[in-house]
Amino acid sequence: MKDKWVLITGASSGFGAATALAFGAAGAKLLLGARRVDRLKKVAAEARKAGAARVEVHALDVSTTPSVNAFADWARRQLESKNSKPDPLHVLINNAGGAHGLDTVAEGKDADWEEMMQSNVLGVLRMTRAVLPLIPHNAGASIINIGSLAGHTAYEGGAAYCAAKAGELQITRSLRLELNGTGIRVSSVDPGLAETEFSLVRFKGDAARAKKVYEGTHPLKPEDVAEVLLFVASRPPHVNIDELLVKPVDQAAIYKVYRRKG
Repeated sequence: MKDKWVLITGASSGFGAATALAFGAAGAKLLLGARRVDRLKKVAAEARKAGAARVEVHALDVSTTPSVNAFADWARRQLESKNSKPDPLHVLINNAGGAHGLDTVAEGKDADWEEMMQSNVLGVLRMTRAVLPLIPHNAGASIINIGSLAGHTAYEGGAAYCAAKAGELQITRSLRLELNGTGIRVSSVDPGLAETEFSLVRFKGDAARAKKVYEGTHPLKPEDVAEVLLFVASRPPHVNIDELLVKPVDQAAIYKVYRRKG
């Protein structure tokens, strides 16, 4: 990944921040986007210390087309800034997303449903459409979408989130068919139980409730997923990892998790 441009959405925390550090340590040049620019700047500083060849940050809200288009225009300028010929964007990681609430369909809230569809589904579509012109053909470039075990298996209270992540998976599969022959690899990396801000966001800041999700387990860490993403992106140009499920050993299935007592 040395000196190759990598664009990461939702890079201010969790998988996105850890991925920025992992690719930075591999010598990549990073374009980082997120809504929380203050936190994004801190991640950028850490990525530079880790060894990133260059790091640039810009505000990004994937739930709105104007924000995505403005970010893509900014990204294009970064690729052009020091060369007469623009650099290519080698990796796009569509990481921005998340879950909101754990209500049943009967008790679900429009705001939660709409936010999940906007970020996890439409956000992936918007970002990919906006930056595809920056990605070179026949060079082993990658589009990697962050899915979830929830996109494969439904659970009570997860109807909208499971639907959103199933949507991400189908977008990935469709995009792979559409880009066949271009040399662009398209992948979905789908984590299971992972300790990030995910549950804190889902439970509207209820830290005690969020902590119970991981109680007694050894969940995935953001660094575990970041390592997988770096592996997927750094395969030889003719190799594509279509879909990759990654779970902690304690999680045999989305609904079967081993929990230690005491």
